[in-house]
This record gives sequence, C-alpha cells and structure tokens, in this order.
Amino acid sequence: MNENLIRQAAILLTDILDFERPADAMLSTFFRNNRDLGNKDRAFIAESVYGVIRRLRFLSTLTANAENDPDDARKLILAWLLRVQGRSLRELDDVLNEQQKEWAIAIKAKPTEDLPVAVKADVRDWLWEKLLEQYGEEQALTICRSMFEQATLDLRVNTIKGSHEEVLAKMIAENINNENLMTAMPYSPIGIRMPNRLGISKHVLFTEGKIEVQDEGSQILSYLVAPKRGQMVADLCAGAGGKTLALGALMRNTGRLYAFDVSEKRLNNLGKRLKRSGLSNLNAQVINNENDLKLKRLNGKFDRVLVDAPCSGLGTLRRNPDLKWRQTQEDVAELNVKQANILARAAKLTKVGGRVVYATCSLLREENEAIAEAFLSTHPDFSLIPANEVLAQQSIQLDTGVYLNLLPHLHGTDGFFAAVFEKHTPQKAE
Repeated sequence: MNENLIRQAAILLTDILDFERPADAMLSTFFRNNRDLGNKDRAFIAESVYGVIRRLRFLSTLTANAENDPDDARKLILAWLLRVQGRSLRELDDVLNEQQKEWAIAIKAKPTEDLPVAVKADVRDWLWEKLLEQYGEEQALTICRSMFEQATLDLRVNTIKGSHEEVLAKMIAENINNENLMTAMPYSPIGIRMPNRLGISKHVLFTEGKIEVQDEGSQILSYLVAPKRGQMVADLCAGAGGKTLALGALMRNTGRLYAFDVSEKRLNNLGKRLKRSGLSNLNAQVINNENDLKLKRLNGKFDRVLVDAPCSGLGTLRRNPDLKWRQTQEDVAELNVKQANILARAAKLTKVGGRVVYATCSLLREENEAIAEAFLSTHPDFSLIPANEVLAQQSIQLDTGVYLNLLPHLHGTDGFFAAVFEKHTPQKAE
C-alpha cells in the first residue's frame, strides 16, 4: 500500500459512488484501462473499493465531521482501513500526507456506540424497515452483517464430463489455492467450495468444461426443478445460462432443454459456456417479452419450467454490495409486476402433471412468498409442492419448509427463495 494506490482506489470509488452502473463492470473497465497495475495492487484497489461499498453508510458517519465533503472517497477509504480493517495510525503514517493524517485522527476518534440500527446494518432505511418487519431486529441485523463478508468461490462439477469425486481429488492434489482448504459443499452433491476467490478461468478443468462457477444456492435450485431424463424443460429467464447448464447435466444430456431470455448478449455468453459443457440438447432463443409468439407455440408442452425471475438481487449483497444503494422501493414495485406476469406466462407453458419453479435471489417477502401466494390464488389448476419434500427425494439434506429459503449466515449461500408448483386438471364446478 502507498499513497498512489489510495489515490487510484479513490478515483475508482468516486465514479462508482454515482451508482449509475454496476460496480463490477466499472471495476473491470478500470483495470482494463490500467494494465500496468500488478496483481497485489489490483487486489488492494478491489478490496478497498468493495470494502467501502459494503460499509458505506457506517463509514459515511465516520467521515461526516472531517473537512470538506463527507463522501470524499479518500476519507472513506481511510475510514475503511482504520475502523473496519483495524489498521493503526502508525501503520498508515508513511503513506498519508499531513491533511490525510488529520482526517485519520478524526476518523479514529469518532464514537459509534449510539448509531441507529439501520446504520449498523449498513442499509437504507426503507430496506431496514422491510427486513425488520420480516425477520425481527436480531435476525435482520445478523443477515445484513453476514453480507459484509466476501462470498466464497463455489464451483459446480459438470457431471457430463467428470464425477464430483474425481474432480475434487484432482483439485486437492494440485493444491490449487495453496492452502488445501477446498471442500465438498454441505448440501449440493456436485459442489466444491473454495474459501479464496481465485481466478479459475484459465484452469484446465474449467477450459475443459469439467467445472463451472456457480453459487451453491443455484446448484440446489437445479435439484429443486428435478428434471428427469427425456423430459422437455424450459429456463424462462436463462441469462448467461448457469442454471440451464446445470439442468442439462441433471437430464444427462437427454430430452429437450430450452433457454429463453430477452437479452441476446446474455444468451451469446451462454453459447460460449455451452461449447465447454458437452451438452447437445439445448436450444437457446431470444424472446421480446413473456408474450413472444415463440412461447405461445409451446404452450402446454413442458414438464418443467424454471422462472429465475428478475429481482432486486438483495440476496447477493456479498457479491454485489452496490445493489443495496442502487435499488429503491419503486424498483421493487416495478419488479413485482414483472415477476407476476412471467410466472403467469410460465403456467401456460406447463403441461398437466408438470411443474413450475419460481425463484429469486431476493430477501424480500413481496418478491417471494407474496408472489407465490398471489399466483396460487389466481391459478386453481396449480398446487404448492413442499420444497423440503422435493429435495429429500433428491437425497439433499436441507429443510427450510414448504419454500426454499436460503440465507448466507445459515447456509453459506447467497440469499435464495424458491417455490414449486404442480399443474393438475382443474376440478369442474358441480
């Protein structure tokens, strides 16, 4: 660490704090434009910037009495180093100028005992109120604080190309992360967890398609869909296709698998991953919206339809901490309309005896249980299938009740929600 590194981190942070673009995209652009930075320098900049974003509300209270703008990026980085990382003034003495030393002394001395709970949780007031109502203060605060931690690197073994045991043994033998701490996942039978977020994209197991990066929650979701060999399966909001590829592997490359998305760019990314995967039963199609004629032709055809719905993403704050500052109540309300519409469209695609699985990576009831309950009230030809029963049938020892509800502090995954609905012939009125 030196004065120049702090300056560069502050330049990047200043741009990100506008919250007009995703932080990860801005970080990538910054590093592309500063290729002379070494790995250690990049690591410091990334860790500092993401550290501040995770604790932005708390750190802003520490810098509010310092001179000039309380949101000055340099002061925020100093506050993160001193009050979150626990660095001492002596450690920073050689890298700070006289003005920065004055800021550091003021930041170090600022009391924090009587901060509002929402500040301790490091979320906006509207989000804190919703979490407080849902979970109660103690658990809501625990959930928020669990999001301060960086996510582990979760890998899914592609069972089309190799077994879980074989791949895990190979990775341990190679000591890929120099600490030999990689482990099998507690729930997913095809998952490997690495405590350090390493660049895995050049590893031979990745380039050969034997492993994919995928959070354990997403892996569990594919088992909740529970596709069978020879079935017809749709991923209605496929994105870059991580869950689609997991479904294809569970289908053992049989049947017909469709990946739909409104973004051609995201589906192009799926194409690159598909080549590595070894799957040949996948058909990716760009659609304009949930009412596209391509979907209408397939009404009543599918055994399984996965709706990984567009959502606030507030369950992924370990990976995307900027979302808690970018999302608003109005955004969530708009998403609720989309979620309900897409789920209703999925119902039409499903055959009698087939299932729809609705999922989000949100923590909010109005994106989760409320959508599921509203769907059941307007679709009498569907019934709720308990998620714990489906997972038990898949030999996955995870019971969160009739819905899948995953939380970082309890399960070590991103925050996930899912509901399983089965279609039956509607009863005729007597």
